[in-house]
Amino acid sequence: TWPSYRVPVILPQSTLNLAKPQFDAEARLEVVSPCGPACHKSSPLPTYEEVKNYLSYETLYANGSLTETEVGIYILSNSGDGSQGKSRTKRQIYGYDSRFSIFGKDFLLNYPFSTSVKLSTGCTGTLVAEKHVLTAAHCIHDGKSYVKGAQKLRVGFLKPKLKDGSKGANVTNSAMPEKMKFQWIRVKRTHVPKGWIKGNANDIGMDYDYALLELKKPHKRKFMKIGVSPPARHLPGGRIHFSGYDNDRPGNLVYRFCDVKDETYDLLYQQCDAQPGASGSGVYVRMWKRQNNKWERKIIGIFSGHQWVDMNGTPQDFNVAVRITPLKYAQICYWIKGNYLDCREG
Repeated sequence: TWPSYRVPVILPQSTLNLAKPQFDAEARLEVVSPCGPACHKSSPLPTYEEVKNYLSYETLYANGSLTETEVGIYILSNSGDGSQGKSRTKRQIYGYDSRFSIFGKDFLLNYPFSTSVKLSTGCTGTLVAEKHVLTAAHCIHDGKSYVKGAQKLRVGFLKPKLKDGSKGANVTNSAMPEKMKFQWIRVKRTHVPKGWIKGNANDIGMDYDYALLELKKPHKRKFMKIGVSPPARHLPGGRIHFSGYDNDRPGNLVYRFCDVKDETYDLLYQQCDAQPGASGSGVYVRMWKRQNNKWERKIIGIFSGHQWVDMNGTPQDFNVAVRITPLKYAQICYWIKGNYLDCREG
């Protein structure tokens, strides 16, 4: 059952105009961090002022202008952070590859797979409102600078590629996957939390590796709601799901599910098979919504990427997702709705 959370309120206090960014960073499709669960759990809790700073955010507009918004937080809940170390070689497939490529428009254009979209910088995003896409911050900003292509950022929606002007009817053949193409919509503005911009993957940044994109026009597809991430032990079968555009399967949407191995207040550690390109995917679960008396899927995290962890001298690697905590829920919900009264229940 989806737990009910009382969500804090995050409100903009002041907005400053910043200098136009350079857009000179290379888009890295993954973040590698050696700080594992124990390292994150042992880090000191941030102060109220630090959390306010981390949750302040930059907004990038399509014309290249940039603003910084300071926020106030009412009813606070603490969050953990990370510390530093050296990176190791990466491996993101764990033994037997358990990913499923999703073929055929009957699947690709149906919920929940239809909520997965591709970013022009190479990552994945998830539809979370009529005009909004949730993704990873590192797909747009490397912690120091906006990536090349962030100003002209576009979001791609898979559509059937029609032949001979046909409407797409009666051309599906289960033996032959139908050719799909991307239809692109420009992004109007992008929100990135300062916790990511001030930090980096090895510092507190990993906890804030998320961003929200607002499209120039509605996408007219069903979207998935966001929710506060329950503890891993409350997830059905302790398992999470996500779909993304992994680099090693170009043009394919790839679905996977796996068990959560560990968690901190801000991160979920799992060994879902994934490749760069999947980062930014919405991590979701399906649980019973008691108030509505129905099953409901919600996004509870954003797939960030790879972490190499030294577990008592034994190297172990995880794929990491940023959890949507009550504070992050309040922030993302406010970005979407613009009214904190609509963001009181997680």
